[in-house]
Amino acid sequence: MKLSKLSRSIEGRVAIVTGAASGMGAATAKLFSECGAKVAALDRNEGQLMEVVREIDAAGYSVKGWNLNLLDRNAIDSVISQVAEYFGGIDILINNAGISRFAPIDSEDYEDAWEDSLGVLLTAHIRTIRAALPHLRNSLGGRIVNIASTEGLGATKNGSPYTAAKTGVIGLSRSLAVELGDEGITVNCICPGPIRTGMTDDIPEANKKEFARRRVALKRYADPEEVAHATLSLVLPAASFITGVALPVDGGLTIKNA
Repeated sequence: MKLSKLSRSIEGRVAIVTGAASGMGAATAKLFSECGAKVAALDRNEGQLMEVVREIDAAGYSVKGWNLNLLDRNAIDSVISQVAEYFGGIDILINNAGISRFAPIDSEDYEDAWEDSLGVLLTAHIRTIRAALPHLRNSLGGRIVNIASTEGLGATKNGSPYTAAKTGVIGLSRSLAVELGDEGITVNCICPGPIRTGMTDDIPEANKKEFARRRVALKRYADPEEVAHATLSLVLPAASFITGVALPVDGGLTIKNA
């Protein structure tokens, strides 16, 4: 006899994943597909994106890729509409795409770093949400997950463009959770800590190990799939009473004092 009432399956649900060509986005697209979702994989890097799409498709799962520059407002509206038309709706939106631009406040390239960071990491979230919202409202329990960062919970020297954007993502998620709550749409965010992605590839392995030893309770960097599983947990039908959460997926970085 089945004792539970709520489903832990996303089979048949339509999920958009931005930044799906690599790292956490690719891991999320693959995991969601494997769990039975119909995945719309979006990224500006068309070559890498199609490699991910081909891998998912070859495994027999439902996926389609769209090339998208998140700084292009009209392109966002167009692609979201195409996704809804192709799959027959949208149930889940994962705003994962990101860049990492660090710059001292008095540097010559600071304004460019600021504009790029806010554009990709925050403004694009607003635009994808606005474009997808009519379709999420037609879903039985729409889900939005925005990928923030532990940089939104703390700060690193010379990282103010990135930190400001990621802090904004947390605030955006909380505010929209309140605004959309009476419609049954949940809005949460994930705050990844040190993850092995393209953004951290340039950090020497010795430096990664030393940082993890000093700062991370679990003494290591995470794999992208570990973040993807946390994201999955927030979009399950059974996660219907979780909203406005900023979930650190950081191996204990934010709670470790020394």
